[in-house]
Amino acid sequence: MLAAPARRRPVPTPAVTVLAALALLIVTGCARDVPTAPAPSASDPVCARVLQATPGVLGGADQRPTTSQASRAWGDPAITLRCGVEPLDPTTDRCIAVTGGDGTEIDWVVAENDDVVGTGEDADTERGRFMFTTYGRTPAIEVVVPVEYAGTDSTAILVDLGAAVSRTTTTESRCIGL
Repeated sequence: MLAAPARRRPVPTPAVTVLAALALLIVTGCARDVPTAPAPSASDPVCARVLQATPGVLGGADQRPTTSQASRAWGDPAITLRCGVEPLDPTTDRCIAVTGGDGTEIDWVVAENDDVVGTGEDADTERGRFMFTTYGRTPAIEVVVPVEYAGTDSTAILVDLGAAVSRTTTTESRCIGL
């Protein structure tokens, strides 16, 4: 009995190799890391405990990879969290107390819009975002919420992050009502 001739394995041409590499680049380009600036105290060990406690889904958005230590992101446009930012000095900016699902009350200073440091009634939040920074906690945490997630209650995201943020240490500073 005669054996069938062996089939030669096709060798990819340079064009096929380039197309395969381009396809891989396109596929991985869709899952890009969210650019986040590193926080000055990102190496604080408490930040690791905070990040371990963050939810995989936040505001209906899945968690995404980030480009810096001690940060998390969810969705597109991305909700971002950075642990180890500079603690805020006393301020006249709007400060709110949010009670998390675990019952812990956390104070947050609120800034609205991309380039607003404080808050104001004339802020154009249609194209902006809300930036929340913990007040009276160390290490300090910053959460940026695009207006698309704010809905009627921009603090709902903070409630969901309460259990994670409560791992930080409270200081003597608290929000006060005027």
